[in-house]
Amino acid sequence: MFRAEIHEFANGPTLKMEGRLVGDWAEEAKCLVTKGAVPQGLIVDLTEVMYVDSVGEQVLNWFKSMGAKFVARSVYSTFICERLRLPLDGEITASSKTKVSGGHS
Repeated sequence: MFRAEIHEFANGPTLKMEGRLVGDWAEEAKCLVTKGAVPQGLIVDLTEVMYVDSVGEQVLNWFKSMGAKFVARSVYSTFICERLRLPLDGEITASSKTKVSGGHS
């Protein structure tokens, strides 16, 4: 299962992802962000991501190349950020959202 939501905060847009960042769902997360121009100051919250495959890693590295910062507040998400050398950001606050949800993959 996978879910991705974009929240608009005072400090910029935040892409919050939950579940398994794999295959087509990873590509959908990328498409959610790129519907228009890639937002400046994008923050990607990986705290509730439970698993990332090679496609998910490619998407995370693409976010990194676009200047995104990452939030990791769990052991697994911290491990992924350290392994992929993803730049970490600070706190998230407040809120409007757009989302994409999916079933099992």
